[in-house]
Amino acid sequence: MAGILILGEIEDGALGSITGELATAGRSLAAASGDEVAVALLGDSPEGLANDAIAAGADKVYTVADPLLGDGQSDAYLAAFHQVCQQTSPSVVLIGKTELGRDLGPRLAFRLGVAVAQDCVDLSVDESTGRISAVRPVYGGNAMARVTFQGDDVQIAVVRPKTTEAAEPDAGRTGDIQALSVELDSSVIKSRRTDTVTQAAEGVRLEDATVVVGGGRGMGGEEPFGTLAGLASTLGGAMGASRAACDAGWLDHSYQVGLTGKTITPDLYITVAISGASQHMAGCSGAKHVIAINRDQDANIFKSCSYGVVGDWNNVLPAFIETVNELINS
Repeated sequence: MAGILILGEIEDGALGSITGELATAGRSLAAASGDEVAVALLGDSPEGLANDAIAAGADKVYTVADPLLGDGQSDAYLAAFHQVCQQTSPSVVLIGKTELGRDLGPRLAFRLGVAVAQDCVDLSVDESTGRISAVRPVYGGNAMARVTFQGDDVQIAVVRPKTTEAAEPDAGRTGDIQALSVELDSSVIKSRRTDTVTQAAEGVRLEDATVVVGGGRGMGGEEPFGTLAGLASTLGGAMGASRAACDAGWLDHSYQVGLTGKTITPDLYITVAISGASQHMAGCSGAKHVIAINRDQDANIFKSCSYGVVGDWNNVLPAFIETVNELINS
């Protein structure tokens, strides 16, 4: 392979977490192929984050600076990253399945005339061909498919966040930093941002929490989620929910865990009245331990949990919370 190129992302003036995750995934692929890992940083002035990308695992960093790249507009990013790919000729391109990446990945593949593997949860190198082998959910998360790339074209994989644990940054790593020039014109931007709404959040972000307490449709309404929020706070974690609970209007969709929600990888995931549909489990398959409380003994969640309690959450949860408080205060 000619090299692995990662689309780096910048969030609030810092290197986005997905960049570290992709760098770790890239280094794993490079260990099998002997290739270098490069990160492309695009923005109005991304140069200051190049060393952070090297610390995260990059052997080389390409920086592209342009005022049109300042607000993460996908049309401008697509045009710029397309030119980066043309200039660097990578064999593998890794893009995060973020708000930006899920739009840019397939559009880049179309421009390059190549295939793309969407929503990948695992990547490896096929020893017999030297090509990428990717695992991705299919049939709404009911099954996993392993896909490979044919021929010798560039291989583009859009990777689901939180499926790879980013390695600890190594400030002692060294690498090359190269500024690339691209031709951008405002005419490439076909849409414009009219407003930005910032949602205030307290506590730990759901996708970063080591403990998550999630509730489902079986909670019966909005009010019981206050109890779950209290338990999550006691455990220093965050609260989540199933799609059914969010669709019912009990919680905002920012709390949703699952195939069409957020992917979480906590050390502990406590599920209350969540049936464990495949679409939900696709978003929490990385949880190290799952505790399930559900009154249906045949609920799918019991196939995936470390510990399960069959019973009405109204009876089980109060005793559980009382015990947790006793242990914390003892």
